[in-house]
Amino acid sequence: MFKQSGKIAILSIMTIGAALSLGMLAARAGDNVTEDQIVRALTPGKKAPLTRGLSVGPQTSPGLNSDQSKFVQSVRGRATRSLSSAEREEIATIVKDKPKIDLEINFDYNSADISVKSQPSVQALGRALTNPELKGSTFVVAGHTDAAGGEGYNQELSERRADSIKRYLVDKYSIAATDLVTVGYGKSKLKDPSQPMAEVNRRVQVVNMENKTTASK
Repeated sequence: MFKQSGKIAILSIMTIGAALSLGMLAARAGDNVTEDQIVRALTPGKKAPLTRGLSVGPQTSPGLNSDQSKFVQSVRGRATRSLSSAEREEIATIVKDKPKIDLEINFDYNSADISVKSQPSVQALGRALTNPELKGSTFVVAGHTDAAGGEGYNQELSERRADSIKRYLVDKYSIAATDLVTVGYGKSKLKDPSQPMAEVNRRVQVVNMENKTTASK
């Protein structure tokens, strides 16, 4: 009887422990990124704490050489769909060592409409990009999809989603359209190639391509 009671007690403790663990995971999964986290991620030299919805790239100086500056000027204000594959790859090369964040922004199914649950993250992004630390810098807004569907479909969808974020930032936060370079990569740059259908691949990456302090020099 004692042994049986002991087993029941142990099982009860394990059950409570599991429930608490699941509760913490659920809370973590529901966390939204903050303005401060985004500002820190996109400001050279600063560090941002990681959350489920935020991963940070290298914190190096976002200065450009003369050729890169000319290229950036040539794509500022361009329509997303007008970029050639070579221009998209040039952007990818330039931003490789720039401060960046990956935001898990969800969209309605088969749509470029930002989902209700992702509104807080996009609003935090808007506040961050108008923060005195970042306002006036040039940012890349890159749309990415998972591997489901064809290349052409995913390329178009990623472009529409990047455009949707840009439109929101311009309309709601009065960010200059020329400060946002939008590009779509479809499923060509999976964040987790080992899990091509994973949610982590469906993301919007924001990169501080040219910080306002270096751009003004």
